[in-house]
Amino acid sequence: MHKSLPLMIQGTSSDAGKSAIATALCRIFAQDGYKTAPFKSQNMALNSYVTLDGKEIGRAQGVQAEAAGILATTDMNPILIKPTRDSESQIVVNGEPYRNMKALAYRKEFFDEGLRIIKEAYQRLAASYERIVIEGAGSPAEVNLNDRELVNMRVARLTNAPVILVADIERGGVFASLVGTLQLLEPQDRDRVIGVIINRFRGDLTLLQPGLDWFEEYTGKPVLGVVPFIPDLWIDAEDSLILHKYQGQRETPREIDIAVLRYPRISNFTDVDPFFVEPDCRLRFVTRVEELGEPDLIVLPGSKNTLEDLQFLRDTGLASAVQQLHQRGGTYVVGLCGGYQMLGESIHDPDGVESPIKQLDGLGLIPMITTMEQKKTTVLSCGEAEFAGERVTVEGYEIHMGQSVYDKNDAPFIQMEERVEGYCHEERQLIGTYFHGLFHNDGLRTLLLNTIREKKGLSPLADRPSFVALREQGYNLLAETVRSHLRLDVIEEQMRAYQEKEVGV
Repeated sequence: MHKSLPLMIQGTSSDAGKSAIATALCRIFAQDGYKTAPFKSQNMALNSYVTLDGKEIGRAQGVQAEAAGILATTDMNPILIKPTRDSESQIVVNGEPYRNMKALAYRKEFFDEGLRIIKEAYQRLAASYERIVIEGAGSPAEVNLNDRELVNMRVARLTNAPVILVADIERGGVFASLVGTLQLLEPQDRDRVIGVIINRFRGDLTLLQPGLDWFEEYTGKPVLGVVPFIPDLWIDAEDSLILHKYQGQRETPREIDIAVLRYPRISNFTDVDPFFVEPDCRLRFVTRVEELGEPDLIVLPGSKNTLEDLQFLRDTGLASAVQQLHQRGGTYVVGLCGGYQMLGESIHDPDGVESPIKQLDGLGLIPMITTMEQKKTTVLSCGEAEFAGERVTVEGYEIHMGQSVYDKNDAPFIQMEERVEGYCHEERQLIGTYFHGLFHNDGLRTLLLNTIREKKGLSPLADRPSFVALREQGYNLLAETVRSHLRLDVIEEQMRAYQEKEVGV
């Protein structure tokens, strides 16, 4: 039987580019003929991914599996932490909800169980794949957490993986962050670092070279690559930490103005990514009523705490503003998952599944009532949507705790094999659905945007971009760029050398 070769990507901070580098390496190893899988022992993210068997993992590992040309499984991310409230999260184990835990309780009570779960998942992957690209989280130099961490150097020791340290030069202080991180590591862990990558570089490399030479001489660690910034790379992000990058990306006026309500527990915000590539769309995230204006389309995205995010909309006045715009007409309103629930008449949480708030009135735009339940729905879904006089196939995924009930749904949206899903009333310019990924369906997105154009007296656009194709191009562009800027021969040599050593915890 073959012996799997692991490689671990860690960062000097969150959002250093670990996920992107790991995604690139998954595609590179797959292109080179190796059966490759991603692995992240423990992931904290609100942007998740549904596997073929209806389980839930971090979105980054789903994306990395796509890049590697394989189907994602829960072994690729056995522990997923989804924050629900300050210092409390839902713990998802092997793709299914385990329980809600406070941060301190998780650290004290879950460590041994978590380590067992991680070991077993990795062993199953190692028995089936030739290359495993492991992603860390945050920084390995969090000295206050390292005695019970489950995602960085402990995993590197467990899998006997060499480690590459990634730093984001856009943040400034790149050499200080790299040197500081290395110095804070235990000696045996520092020795495990085979080199560093400087990520998101812009400018003249000759100006950086003196710093690279100094770093290698000072630390004894090679710079394995300087990866340039890649603009317009349409690969799903998983963490709301990057939402600031969505602000102001389309300041130039466009023919269609789209406002996305950004509440505190927003989840699966990448649902709106396809609008960024549309030539006539300006997409903006809003948190205050003063920012809303009179957009052509308002999107209420998913939420990990629907009741508290609904309360946020009420407190800020955004709920009333959306109701008024809808009453006046001219603005399409689309609610996805938690946003769909908010558009109903009321939301109930009698058992405190998501929140201590037991009940809130919704925006009252859709005639349904939602009740939160302990059982979580996670499923890949497909059906036919009827819109603008046409029927189009739509695919997506559902992740929600609540069940929504109608006295009578007079405007069902998606016809599935055994049920109808969602609500679509074209005259009222209103859509609600549990389907995440709705706008990734090129046919439906085209119909919606061209309907908005026609209502504004504009001619429809016949040739819109395919977001699915753009994402596949993104994987190839990312792999090509990283391949041309990385010392892959050194990395391959070190991966093989480490597996000649005895694996130890």
